[in-house]
Amino acid sequence: MGSLTCPAVSEQVRTRTRSNGSAAQTGYDRITAKLSAGRCVILDGGVAAELPDLKNSERAYDERPWGTRAIVEDEAAVRAVHRAYAEAGCDVISTNTWGLPTAVAEDAAPLGEAGRPLKLMDLARRGLRAAREGIAEAGRDDVAVAFSLNGDVDQPGGDETIKLLSRLFAEDKPDLILVETLSVVRPSLYSTVESLLGTGVPVWLSFRRCPEGLCGVFGQHWGGPEGDAFGRAVRRFEEMGVGAVLINCIPPDHVPGMVSYLRDFTDIPLGVYPNLGYFTADGWKSDAGVGAAEYAAMALSWREEGAQIIGGCCGVGASQIAAAAKSLEGTRAGAARREPAAASEEPSQSVGASWSDRKQGRLYPLPLPEIVSDPGVAQPTTASFMAWKYLHREGIGAHQRCLDIGCGSGLLAVQLALNGARHVRAIDVDPAAVVNTETNAFRNGVADRVTAATIDLYPWVPEERYEVVVASLDQTPVDPFQHPSTHRPVDYWGRSLVDQLIAKLSDALAPEGVAYIVHLSILSERRTIELLAEAGYTAEVVDYELFNLPAQMEDSRTQIRRVEELSDAYHVRLGDQDVLVAYLLEVRPSAPEARLELD
Repeated sequence: MGSLTCPAVSEQVRTRTRSNGSAAQTGYDRITAKLSAGRCVILDGGVAAELPDLKNSERAYDERPWGTRAIVEDEAAVRAVHRAYAEAGCDVISTNTWGLPTAVAEDAAPLGEAGRPLKLMDLARRGLRAAREGIAEAGRDDVAVAFSLNGDVDQPGGDETIKLLSRLFAEDKPDLILVETLSVVRPSLYSTVESLLGTGVPVWLSFRRCPEGLCGVFGQHWGGPEGDAFGRAVRRFEEMGVGAVLINCIPPDHVPGMVSYLRDFTDIPLGVYPNLGYFTADGWKSDAGVGAAEYAAMALSWREEGAQIIGGCCGVGASQIAAAAKSLEGTRAGAARREPAAASEEPSQSVGASWSDRKQGRLYPLPLPEIVSDPGVAQPTTASFMAWKYLHREGIGAHQRCLDIGCGSGLLAVQLALNGARHVRAIDVDPAAVVNTETNAFRNGVADRVTAATIDLYPWVPEERYEVVVASLDQTPVDPFQHPSTHRPVDYWGRSLVDQLIAKLSDALAPEGVAYIVHLSILSERRTIELLAEAGYTAEVVDYELFNLPAQMEDSRTQIRRVEELSDAYHVRLGDQDVLVAYLLEVRPSAPEARLELD
């Protein structure tokens, strides 16, 4: 779908970009000159969130490219948003290409006309064109264009995206590249930044961070405090040649303290642009109480702390940006620091310290995620709670890609995400459980990093590998004489699902990965060890829990006795109670020499 553009505007755009990108450098020069003069640089707001189809949407929104589709479906609307921000007084306009790496991925929905997939270069060109035309329509010729990318550029395949963009930038250069909503600083990010700098275009980086560490769009915290780690990373980015570091896509009340913290480590220009809203399963939600005047007042407070670049993310419209730009005009960056908590806010020493474990994790109240089990969905068992306890206590999954097999209502998947997992894939054979997991992920503010799918473990072929795999699967021995035949063999030993998992572990678990598998005592230890060894793995018990025979296993008492008579499976009889033991196995690849001996 082409766009209709005023001929006069098109001529202005062609004039600005005629000399093989030379005007783009002039645009960045204006930004650096403004910073050098001590003036505040004004960014735009969240472009995609201001598009009419998204802003007024009441439908659930889970389109990973995050508004990039509009560049082909309604380029005029994108251009209008850019124009509104330029008229509001912005110094930098961001292209609506934040979701570009995902938009052209093989698993993304077709974005082009007539359902045809759109090529990355075409989408990038359209994004640049829409931004420049919007600026020109506002009658401005002094606004820089930032080419927006998200953190997916630091994922596998991101290097190919950068190579393609470098070819485009050689002939049609933006003023700068803005990599937004980064979170974890992995070693790969440094090489990604080096490749971006190699395009010859200035690079700015923006992170979801607050003084408490990794921070999400809802203000949720991922993992514990990091101390100096992030500050040292920013200093390294400065040494590499990054032009500015910013904080974005977090609530405004999480911003104070970040600029002053980073200033201890770096002299690089620092900026902030928080959000005022986000998409949910119920549509768009915004902080309606933050109007133009309120946002301008907050912008002044960030300026007083030392912010040199100020704008907005999702939910911050042109009116808020215009008010902030007006209030910031003529101001100088300050050096204010967030005051430490007042003494009155400290816990009373007279009642003693709150209960915690040896790792200083608070235990009263126990920080269980908010989990609701929908009708018909299996509720978390004692064994699942044991696995949750270990994942929580050890912080399993932080910064890693995780897989929860047999997710049920999502207890383990949600905890992995709360621990700071980069992404959690949750699968279950029950569609209701999949929906329940997604709902509970939203309840706990981690829906942006949890995806769920209905998958039957028996025919399943893992499509990718994960650093962490968790599984709490049904392990109920079945009496073949009491159950009709089905297309599957009757689970005589109660271990069919566990055996399926072990057989497919090599395709699901990364070479350096670890799996945590719940294993009941009514399954044979010897058989599990044999199967793991054949697959190239060893297991260690890292936790265990005793629990009474569940009500759902009452009908299996006779079959449990059969299995125990025929193998080393067991349970404990305490008084008149049948007590089972749930073990949590930590499964890792065998040492090479052990595998050679087995062969």
